[in-house]
Amino acid sequence: MKLSEYAQRNNIQYLAAYKMWQKGLLEGHRLPTGTIVIHDSMPTADAPVQTSRGVALYARVSGNDQKDDAQRQLQRLRDYAAARGYTVLTEVVEIASGLNDQRPKLARLLGDKQIGTLLVEHKDRLTRFGFHYIEKLLANQGRTVEVINQSDTAAEDSRDELVDDFVAVITSMAARIYGRRSSKQRVRAIREAVEQAYGQGD
Repeated sequence: MKLSEYAQRNNIQYLAAYKMWQKGLLEGHRLPTGTIVIHDSMPTADAPVQTSRGVALYARVSGNDQKDDAQRQLQRLRDYAAARGYTVLTEVVEIASGLNDQRPKLARLLGDKQIGTLLVEHKDRLTRFGFHYIEKLLANQGRTVEVINQSDTAAEDSRDELVDDFVAVITSMAARIYGRRSSKQRVRAIREAVEQAYGQGD
């Protein structure tokens, strides 16, 4: 159906529906004429998607100083789940790098077969790398990862979190090459260089 028809059917303004489509909350495509067509399988206000099992909300930030951002993430996930009539079994906030592959809270969610859908705001809230591997493994169990914002998040990420993730990789490499004690000074210099580079790009 046309985006205008979707907006009318759900009793929302066209501009609101357009913003939802831009953010990736509605699946569809733009015709060469410019008309936006929403896939018929998309949920409407009268018929929200129902999952066979419960939903888990997962929000992640990289540091303790970003707890407020984690709560904002969680609230956006709550709003999205409520709008679609999802049954939320659990809400999880984890403070860890997106590069960390040993996150106990996430591991428990991935191992909980009662959770049919894992809801995240952006792909990189789940993981910086390997998202499609997680998605595939869950799919083999009849489970899904649902991302509420499919837009490219690189430009939207906080500078500090990207720097932290980059430095985490460099720290690990430097520790292996030079030993942990002697690597600290090198990592500090690299961090300063990265932060300076970001500052120049702003």
